[in-house]
Amino acid sequence: MASPPPPGIYVPVPTFFSKPSSSSPVPPIDLDTQTKHTLHLAANGIKGLVLLGSTGESIAVTNDERKVLIAHVRQELDRADYKSYPLIAGTATQGIEDTLTQLRISADAGAQWGLVLAPGFFATCITQQGIIEWYTAIADQSPLPIMIYHYPAVSNSIPIAASTFTTLSAHSNICGAKLSHGDLTLHTLLASSPLDSMKLNHFTTFTGLGQQLLPVLTVGGAGAIDGLAAIFPKTLVRLYALIKDGKLDGARRLQEIVARGEGLVVGRGVVGAKEGVKRVLGWESQCRLPLRGGMTDTEWEQWKEVFAELEREEKER
Repeated sequence: MASPPPPGIYVPVPTFFSKPSSSSPVPPIDLDTQTKHTLHLAANGIKGLVLLGSTGESIAVTNDERKVLIAHVRQELDRADYKSYPLIAGTATQGIEDTLTQLRISADAGAQWGLVLAPGFFATCITQQGIIEWYTAIADQSPLPIMIYHYPAVSNSIPIAASTFTTLSAHSNICGAKLSHGDLTLHTLLASSPLDSMKLNHFTTFTGLGQQLLPVLTVGGAGAIDGLAAIFPKTLVRLYALIKDGKLDGARRLQEIVARGEGLVVGRGVVGAKEGVKRVLGWESQCRLPLRGGMTDTEWEQWKEVFAELEREEKER
C-alpha cells in the first residue's frame, strides 16, 4: 500500500507569473520568485507543498511548463538541503489519459504524490460508480500515489459520497483526500472510520480550509492544505501544534483569527491569495487570463485589520 503524505500543514502554492510582454497576453512563469516563496515556506515549518493545484492555476499551465516548474522547485529545495521535501502535484483534467500524462510528467520532475481533482464536467449525470471507475483507472496506471481532490466549487458541484471514498481507499495506490468544502460530516466519516483501509498509515484526509483545522484535527484529520498558510505559514503551523498538544484555549483563540483571515482566500480565491502574498511578503505575481489579479487599496481596506492581527501572530514565534 502506498504511504500518504505526512501529517501537518501544507501550502497550495500560487504559481508566480511575471508581467506579460507586448507580444503575448500570457505572462511567463517567474521561477526566481517561485523559489523565494518555496524556501520561505520550508524554512517556516510548512510540511510540504502542493504545486499546480487550483491555487496554482493548474488549468492555465502547459505540460511543458509543469515539467519545468516542478523540476525547478525540487532542484532548489535540494540545493537548500531540503532533500525529500514533500511535493504534491495537482491535476485538473477531465480525461484519464490527460491526467496520467500530467502525473507521469510530475513524477519525472520530482513530485512524490498526485492530487487529482474530481472530473466535474458531467457532474449532473455522473454516478458514484463512474467516479470509482475513473479514479481506479488512474490509480492503476499512475506512477505516483494519488489523493482524491474534492473541491465542488471548481468542479461543477460534483458529489462524492463517503461510501465512494471508502471503496477507493482500498486501492493500493490511493492514499488520501483533500476536502475543500464545509461538510464536516464527511470529514468525520472518513477521518474517524474504523476500517483498516482508512487508517492514517494508508489513507489520510486533509481539509482545504484552514478555518476548519480545529474541528478536522479533533475528528482525526491529518492536517490542512491551506491557502492562508502561503501568507502566514508560522501562524498555521502554530495553530496545528496547539491543537495536537491539547492546548485548546490557545487554539480556539488563534483559530478565530485565522477563520477571519481565510475570508480573503475563500472569497477571492487565487487572486486573494496572491494579493495577500504581495501585501504581506512583498512578492508580486500576475494571474493568467481569464483571471485578473490585483486589488485596489479600497478593496484591501476591509482586510487590513485582521491581516494586521495575523502579522502580529506571525511574529510571535
